[in-house]
Amino acid sequence: MQDFIFKYEMEVRDYECDFQGVVNNSVYQNYLEHTRHEYIKTIGLDAVELSNNGINLMVTRVEIDYKSSLRSGDKFVSVLKMKRISPLRFGFVQNIYRLPDEKLVIKALVTGTSVNERGRPELPEELIKVWGLD
Repeated sequence: MQDFIFKYEMEVRDYECDFQGVVNNSVYQNYLEHTRHEYIKTIGLDAVELSNNGINLMVTRVEIDYKSSLRSGDKFVSVLKMKRISPLRFGFVQNIYRLPDEKLVIKALVTGTSVNERGRPELPEELIKVWGLD
């Protein structure tokens, strides 16, 4: 987990589990999204403010490899780091580890872009700089 730039701890809630007693696969996307939102806030970005300024962040692809399951009450850490995918796309490399044993639960790559007020993909220098994508 050393090379990840952001870590966010959470706990599984009962209602996130399916009839088998494990976290439903779709819930992991909520965990990943919440982690991205918390990360963005910690580096001083505000998604609403960006949107008001004509910079709209969008997810274009989500890849998830499920390695093990979480259960109700499990504590876990969601981690991320940034990756430049192309001139117009960025990626959040994200993993989730169960605590305290740090067992890998999922590996994910969430690819996104920024769309300007004309609806065209554009990756502003502001984002490139703050995310360290240059």
